[in-house]
Amino acid sequence: MRTAYRCRAYPDAEQQAALNRTFGCVRVVWNRSLAERRRRWHADRKGMSYAESDRALTRMKQDSDLAFLSVVSCVPLQQALRHQHQAFRAFFAKRARYPRFKSRRSRQSAHYTRSAFSMREGVLRLAKMSAPLRYVWSWPQVDVTALDPARVIVAREPDGRWFVTFTIDTHDPEPLPPAGHDAGVDLGVRDFAVISDGQRIANPRHLERNARRLARYQRRMARCQQGSANRASTRLVRQNDMIVIEDLNVTGMVRNRRLARAISGCGWGEFRRQLAYKCQRYGRELVVIDRWYPSSKICSACGHLLAKLSLRTRHWACPSCGARHDRDLNAAKNILAAGRAVARGVPGDACGADVRHSGSSRVRSAMKQEPRPVTAGIPVL
Repeated sequence: MRTAYRCRAYPDAEQQAALNRTFGCVRVVWNRSLAERRRRWHADRKGMSYAESDRALTRMKQDSDLAFLSVVSCVPLQQALRHQHQAFRAFFAKRARYPRFKSRRSRQSAHYTRSAFSMREGVLRLAKMSAPLRYVWSWPQVDVTALDPARVIVAREPDGRWFVTFTIDTHDPEPLPPAGHDAGVDLGVRDFAVISDGQRIANPRHLERNARRLARYQRRMARCQQGSANRASTRLVRQNDMIVIEDLNVTGMVRNRRLARAISGCGWGEFRRQLAYKCQRYGRELVVIDRWYPSSKICSACGHLLAKLSLRTRHWACPSCGARHDRDLNAAKNILAAGRAVARGVPGDACGADVRHSGSSRVRSAMKQEPRPVTAGIPVL
């Protein structure tokens, strides 16, 4: 597997000038190649392979107006073409949006492969630079002198900070020992997450607490804080064999003007991303149930399905069995039961729609079904 370590970098004035030239060349190659792709598609309905874009880069370097492309290392320029080719593959596979032109006002980066840098005894030297690049290593448990990176990424953030990322090829980590426990997770705004066993992860509300001082405290917020999505997802992965969450349509939910700011501040998308890669890394199973599954409206005790349940209602009593429910905790219990049913392959279970099991790319499409009575502990539509 591949692991990355990101550190603060402190290039001197000469190195900053060289890196800024490299960033500018990367932008030129990316933007010209993207423009040529768009022109070919609109004119001839033809795409461009990586080999064709690589030959186009050679012609760019031969152009007298673009002679500055030969001053910097050619590796970041070729990597930019590779990334653009991968970006178009992701776009046509409907995994990403259409690639955009690069701006000098956004984050700048240059990717170096092994042929364009050397790393010996923790000393990093980049191509076209005489002095080593100074950086601060932030992982005392990892011996930087034994590091053998496969790729190095140097980046400059819009606020002027410099970073260097080391990409390492490592062996797959040993799976965590069985925890003997599963968890259903209901994400919310009042509480960031409610776990089916009754645990509640408080919403850190970083955006609300620092909205007026966001510029001043941006550096502090960038650090991992107690209660962050990173810490919450790590604890869940270590304590549970299977984690079940809902497939929330975050993009659609933030269109609600009243809830957009609160939802954006929660970081649900980042939380799910971290859960997915941590589960895959440590041998846990992540089950994502269908977003239309009415987890909040189903009684986790008897399976009764309410016809309506407003967002203002935080507690309710089941009209069938009389059980009283906390809205979020009840939803988490139903999410867990639905995920277990999917993991067992229960036929006809509507919550099995759009579920991607850990380590598998198989996705089952949803089928419209009418609500029907359900058994306690396995709520279904």
